[in-house]
Amino acid sequence: MKSVLVPIDGSECSLRAVKYLIGAREGGRGPALHLLNVQVGITGDVTQFVSRSDIKDYRREQSDEALRSARALLDQAGIPYETHFEIGHAADCITRSAEQLQCDHIVMGTHGRSALADLLVASTTLKVIHQTRLPVVLVK
Repeated sequence: MKSVLVPIDGSECSLRAVKYLIGAREGGRGPALHLLNVQVGITGDVTQFVSRSDIKDYRREQSDEALRSARALLDQAGIPYETHFEIGHAADCITRSAEQLQCDHIVMGTHGRSALADLLVASTTLKVIHQTRLPVVLVK
């Protein structure tokens, strides 16, 4: 692996993916890490009440908060990374970002539900698996 995209939503599940990658590094070397946080877009026309700039700033703050713990783990381990922020549908943004960043893999934490439960809720993880041509490593 040369480059890995790790979607981070701030949950313990996504942190497990980061911990997995920290533990998998060989001799301090490993793939370039790209942490991605996706914020859900706002529906409806709220721009008559709040400026687009204020909305983007708010989403950026939310993204920074979601990435905080993952960044702390990687900083503590001395592992370099880049952070990325997108607004939109999570699976679409993950797939598109992995391609644009020329990643070799996507490593995602799962919520540990059963396959049936994931099918019923149409999880982001399943959507990514179906949309990408890249290998996806799932960490439970």
